[in-house]
Amino acid sequence: MWQVIAHQIAEATGKDFIICEKKPLSGGDIHQAFRISDGRHSYFVKLNDKERVDMFRGEWNGLDHLRRSQTVTIPRPICSGTTAATSFLVLEYLSFGDAEEEDWYMFGRQLAQLHQSQHQPMYGWDEDNFLGLSVQPNSWHKKWAMFFAEQRIGWQLKLLEEKNIRLGAIEEIIGGIKLHLIHHQPRASLLHGDLWRGNVAFCDHVGVVFDPASYFGDRETDIAMTELFGQFPQVFYQGYNRVWPLEAGYRERRDIYNLYHLLNHVNHFGEPYLAQAKESLYRIIAS
Repeated sequence: MWQVIAHQIAEATGKDFIICEKKPLSGGDIHQAFRISDGRHSYFVKLNDKERVDMFRGEWNGLDHLRRSQTVTIPRPICSGTTAATSFLVLEYLSFGDAEEEDWYMFGRQLAQLHQSQHQPMYGWDEDNFLGLSVQPNSWHKKWAMFFAEQRIGWQLKLLEEKNIRLGAIEEIIGGIKLHLIHHQPRASLLHGDLWRGNVAFCDHVGVVFDPASYFGDRETDIAMTELFGQFPQVFYQGYNRVWPLEAGYRERRDIYNLYHLLNHVNHFGEPYLAQAKESLYRIIAS
């Protein structure tokens, strides 16, 4: 397996690469992760079962779009593929360190620039990808309310129903979400898609993002996610708003957008997130 990966790295970089050091890394719930080196160059490698290769292809495409925006910093994707029993993704290895307030402020500005950098006339992506282990449907749609209600909230509720977890009548919930968003038709911005604290780090005081679940949608979904599992430092939001201030009504939409991630966490981890998801859902529908 490692010979195949080393060969693919050499093909991608045009330089001979023979692994002389291989170190397992922690931090992932889904994939195995390693740092490999030939003594001169180091790479970050993700591994999973061969049938998971579509997850890595989706991640590659998201990273590539983010890279081409020339706004936020990402680990440069090197190569991806399969061996006899394994799928892999190889990225540039970056050494992460601490961040100062100014670093977070600049990262907020860069995220706003990402959201301004590209846009589409419709919401979605050229292919379905993944949010964690869950397929994320991305069929193009002209109406944001319908896209988010059906392909985000409705989809997660259907996945839960397949696990005999029912939070209410799905079509009624979808209808309620549509009503809440019916008058909100934002610009379709390029999104990271899973922007929580664990997917952000700093290298030489520059913000780095990874593990995207990208699509074109409301920029507020990225900002909302930064507030769900431990809010980013306040200077991050100051930097973002300096470039592109959030619109009126964001606070009301934030809970709707974060419901998607709560439902996905119930799908992944079950009971620990179920009460929080129910409370959020009922609060949104009752408002």
